[in-house]
Amino acid sequence: MDKDRVKKLVRELIIELGEDPTREGLKDTPHRIANMYEEIFGGYDSDSEISVQFSEDSDVVIAKDIQFYSMCEHHMLPFFGKIHIAYSPNGRVFGISKLVRLVEKYAKRLQIQERLTKNIADDIYAQGVKGVVVVAEAEHLCMKMRGVKNDARMTSSAFRGIYQNDPEKATIITMIRRQASENTSL
Repeated sequence: MDKDRVKKLVRELIIELGEDPTREGLKDTPHRIANMYEEIFGGYDSDSEISVQFSEDSDVVIAKDIQFYSMCEHHMLPFFGKIHIAYSPNGRVFGISKLVRLVEKYAKRLQIQERLTKNIADDIYAQGVKGVVVVAEAEHLCMKMRGVKNDARMTSSAFRGIYQNDPEKATIITMIRRQASENTSL
């Protein structure tokens, strides 16, 4: 990302909105926004991989309540929530920090929730697990602040491997929801 170009564009936007970019409260805004964009869109430059695994086996591993923040590609407003990941290892397990970094890799992009969910599931499944379920629950500020102005939350899910056409799919979802509901809401 060219931070100097972003600063110029933000300055132009401030002028277009009818504001004075030299006003005390706004004079450093282009710089602050360029720094913020570098952070919140860091997923494009991320080389986070989950290839580091440990020899261990388990029927199902669930990582729940992984917080994420992303930006809607339609309105460039935030959406945020929690992602729950359940997978069946194939003799090797992931460190939980690798799963969190994987979520960040895809969340820190202009995104839609459905693609975010799919990308995470695809990446984990590509590591050779028997199956994976990813469930994302999010609030979308584009829906709260404009248009319908509603507090509805959205849930998306992706199933890969043994869970794709398996009756256990319902059991995994029940386990995720039970564990997630024991915690506070989004």
